[in-house]
Amino acid sequence: VQLQASGGGLVQPGGSLRLSCVISGRTFNDFTTAWFRQAPGTEREFVAAIKWSGGARFTADSVKGRFTISKESAKNTVYLQMDSLVPEDTAVYYCAARRYHTVRYYSADEYGFWGQGTQVTVSS
Repeated sequence: VQLQASGGGLVQPGGSLRLSCVISGRTFNDFTTAWFRQAPGTEREFVAAIKWSGGARFTADSVKGRFTISKESAKNTVYLQMDSLVPEDTAVYYCAARRYHTVRYYSADEYGFWGQGTQVTVSS
């Protein structure tokens, strides 16, 4: 299983970006796919997750109402639409996947497959 994240960049406060994560290799209908982010000197932070089967979504309180996770099954792609960005959203964003859902979907330790990360910088 390989994950390829893209779509990061430099954006002004209040702007929007859409990140993409393409999953290749062997995939499973029981995947849960998530986005995490990590700013310098901090731990990796959960952002959002989505169940491949059924599409149930889970979003961190810190981004709820601004970020939306979605998937396009035909393309094995998960998206993170980020609106109303603020400087505190600046981080490297990683996509991750695991088989089977877990109540600890917010923990990076629960995911065995990771993409390489894409930098998001929010600055004027």
